[in-house]
Amino acid sequence: MESEVLRYVAAGVSMGLGALGPALAEGYVGGKAYEAIGRNPEAADKITSTLFVVMAICESTGIYALVVALLCIFA
Repeated sequence: MESEVLRYVAAGVSMGLGALGPALAEGYVGGKAYEAIGRNPEAADKITSTLFVVMAICESTGIYALVVALLCIFA
């Protein structure tokens, strides 16, 4: 029984910390991108396309945390 509880706690901690990092990173990246667009509006297209790539990379960290949480529960 204790090992099952520990697996669920580990999954919860994994998702909690795994969601916090990407959320902070995406907010920071988005803010800096809009700051750059405000300073140089002519480069908005290039900055926006780069922004979407970086957001996808940041979000992949959260997906890795989800995989770890699922492995903790079902493995």
